[in-house]
Amino acid sequence: MQIERVELQLGEKTLFIETGLLAKQAAGSVVVGFEETLILAATTASDTPREGVDFLPLTVDYRDRTSAAGRIPGGFFKREARPSDRETLTSRLVDRTIRPMFADGYANETQIIINPLSFDYEHETNVLAITGASASLMISPLPFTAPVSGVRIGRVEGELICNPTIEQLKKSDINLLLSGTEESLVMVEGGGNEISEDDLIAAMEFGHEWIKKICRIQKELAAKAGKQKMEIPQPEESAQVGEILAKVESSLKEAVLTPGKEERSKALKALRNSAIKELMGDDEDETRKAALKEAFGTVQKQFVRNMILNEGLRADGRDLRQIRDISIAVDALPRTHGSCLFTRGETQALVTTTLGSGQDELTVDNLEGRFVRNFFLHYNFPPFCVGEVKRMMGPGRREIGHGSLAERAIEPVIPSIEDFPYTIRVVSEILESNGSSSMASVCGAAMSLMDAGVPIKAPVAGIAMGLVQEGDKVAILSDILGMEDALGDMDFKVAGTRNGITAVQMDIKIEGLNVDLLKRALGQALDGRLHILDKMDEILSKPRENLNENAPRIHTIKIHPDKIRDIIGPGGKVIKGIVADTGCQVEVNDDGIVKIFSKDEAQLQAAIGIVEYITQEAVVGKIYNGTVRRIADFGAFIEIFPGTDGLCHISQLADFRVDSVEDVFSVGDEVPVKVIEVDPTGKVRLSYKEAVAGTDQELKSPPASSNRGDRYQDSGRRGGPSRGGRGDRNNRR
Repeated sequence: MQIERVELQLGEKTLFIETGLLAKQAAGSVVVGFEETLILAATTASDTPREGVDFLPLTVDYRDRTSAAGRIPGGFFKREARPSDRETLTSRLVDRTIRPMFADGYANETQIIINPLSFDYEHETNVLAITGASASLMISPLPFTAPVSGVRIGRVEGELICNPTIEQLKKSDINLLLSGTEESLVMVEGGGNEISEDDLIAAMEFGHEWIKKICRIQKELAAKAGKQKMEIPQPEESAQVGEILAKVESSLKEAVLTPGKEERSKALKALRNSAIKELMGDDEDETRKAALKEAFGTVQKQFVRNMILNEGLRADGRDLRQIRDISIAVDALPRTHGSCLFTRGETQALVTTTLGSGQDELTVDNLEGRFVRNFFLHYNFPPFCVGEVKRMMGPGRREIGHGSLAERAIEPVIPSIEDFPYTIRVVSEILESNGSSSMASVCGAAMSLMDAGVPIKAPVAGIAMGLVQEGDKVAILSDILGMEDALGDMDFKVAGTRNGITAVQMDIKIEGLNVDLLKRALGQALDGRLHILDKMDEILSKPRENLNENAPRIHTIKIHPDKIRDIIGPGGKVIKGIVADTGCQVEVNDDGIVKIFSKDEAQLQAAIGIVEYITQEAVVGKIYNGTVRRIADFGAFIEIFPGTDGLCHISQLADFRVDSVEDVFSVGDEVPVKVIEVDPTGKVRLSYKEAVAGTDQELKSPPASSNRGDRYQDSGRRGGPSRGGRGDRNNRR
């Protein structure tokens, strides 16, 4: 097979797509490279359609390979194991982009596997994965209708950048991942630091121009190396649709407008079963019965869409812009650090905030390396929230994706670790769901954080927008129901503060969406977001002044880095002793930041006292009660507090001449001394005579017969004749 390659210049960098060298037994495989970051995307499919399915059986599996980054994975087995959140989110991004682009009626089992081959620590792999999946489908025989491409857009110092480096993204106030065709956008994922709707639209338009160019080089590659596309017979409208419509047309509106999700579902199911029973009679053909069920779904979908487009009426009786009733309760649970029960219509989220220490930080090990995070949000969607029975397992792709979206919405308002030295975990438990539980999680998270006393910059609210489009008729829906999500054409989630947008996510079921419609949707979303923020403000408009009484306290002390060894002690003996004696957690970093963490105020103060005592620094002019540790000819070394000794020179022992330090001090004596100097190197000079001046304590006087020669001879430490008098301080040498 001949190797084919296409290229595109993005500024000074080169994006290329190549096929014909790797994975040649796949239906389609490509390598996509951007500088020294390379990914492999390989597509395979079964030969025959899967029977009895009304959806596309597509699986996208993105898996990191740490060897691509020159790393060995962590863990006991030292190999890649279960997919990380990053891998799951990347798989979702690709799936959401390419799924709408398959031909109607295609039902073959299809799998796309994407692996990084090389990672240069500068350019992300996930944005290349979207383009790689599309390119592998374009050259395959699978019925993929049009190329889609992915780009990431950042903005640094006001300048929009396509596919910025990882370092540039850290400085960017916009982080937007876009995918689309030459005609329109298909998927939007990302957010910003309270950016305006106009800024978001500008970033989308900028990104779409690059998407068009990448789609064109995919067409070039398909023209060079593409295989003949398989023919998919277009499904004809079954005769059963007409039969069902005739039976249910007069009763369908009443069933659709039944108040309440559960009651509506029961009414529609009863209407469907009644119509099928009447049409089937004594016939027990399961194939015909299944066809009638499918026909009822088609009739229901078209009826609901027409009702929205022609009457401006929705299943729960609202108009297109109306938000469902909202109720909010904070401090909902007695022992949590912060909590909120947020209910909007038939969607309910119980959101809790937990504050922890640095030991509770989340450690992430991915392609870029290992790092820690001090804020994270988890989202749980138990089956009972939609009245179902399912096996309880770990979080699925949907839960990870919704949690990531809510986390991204809240993260821009979280205080820095310097301002609020806690690890923050937020958990959203969905107790009831009928549309946009992720946006309910955003609202509940903001309220829960404020209830805990976390000083977030501003409250954040989220809303899900929908779309129904038939030809020239368009309806944009605010705060969509689950039915409207399932039967509509778009799910567009927007979250932010009063000042701007912090997160967006868009999925569509049609082939694309133009920017003008997105502008309309964003304007309507802003009105809905402000309405929800008004409701939140009625309950709690800003963080509580004090931390929740159940929340632990953290005290931060800045010490000189040289004092770190005093806190740690040999083999960690000192810090372990503090923990054992006080029950507090004590953390010390390399910059000299000491964090003391405790749920008990008395224990906290005890630990603070110990740390401050150990790490205190000598203060000029302060009198300390020191202990004589060593005596020399020229003075005494006195420990004024643990780890800090100072020299009390012989001239500072008394106002009169002292021939011998030992005439005044002995090792082990506890004596008052005053700090008279701390030089730039940290050496401390002490004075005994100044410490006792003006007190009742008298200076010690030496014996009249004392001389240094006798003293050394008597002590047995040094012999020899006396060296004579010392003279004054300035000429003693």
